[in-house]
Amino acid sequence: MKKLVLLVVFGFTALITNAQEIKVGYADPDYIMGQLPESKQVESDLKTLQTQLKTQIDTKVQEFQRKAKDYNDNYTTMLEPVRQNTERELQQLQQNLEKLQQDAQTTIQAKQQALMQPLYAKIAKGIEDVAKENSISLVLSTQVGGLDVVLFADEKLDISDLVLKKLGVTPKPAETTTTQPAPNTTTNTNKPATTTTKPK
Repeated sequence: MKKLVLLVVFGFTALITNAQEIKVGYADPDYIMGQLPESKQVESDLKTLQTQLKTQIDTKVQEFQRKAKDYNDNYTTMLEPVRQNTERELQQLQQNLEKLQQDAQTTIQAKQQALMQPLYAKIAKGIEDVAKENSISLVLSTQVGGLDVVLFADEKLDISDLVLKKLGVTPKPAETTTTQPAPNTTTNTNKPATTTTKPK
């Protein structure tokens, strides 16, 4: 992947070298996303969903733990048929709990994708509009797959704030904190927030 990114960067460099009339800019989609008012609502909606699912899972966990404790406390005095029936019930409860956790993960991922997709589309449209208005032929992202694509660039080429203004958002100065909840595979569906800052 890293090799591919380097090849892409070298390709862009060669293209710019051979065609000096091409105007290039770059943007930071994470920075733009972090300043969109809608991102706060997405965060709130996802946290609400995570809380609801966690409550359901916790209820099932408590039920399983209660029955498991009762089984362990009364194991020696249980009749064999009762013991076998209880063991089957505990096994079924455990399987149901595992499925509930998996379903919660899938539900959160689907909800996150549904909520974020319109914002990604909005940002893409904003970048396209700004590029056309400023006669920019090529817009790079600051990162692709977690790797820096723009290794160095004059800050005057950064169109991120122009995109925000195009989207009706006044860019905030200095650092901006973005919290984007992501699903967790454990019973605790709350995951620490991720902090992103605009590169300088």
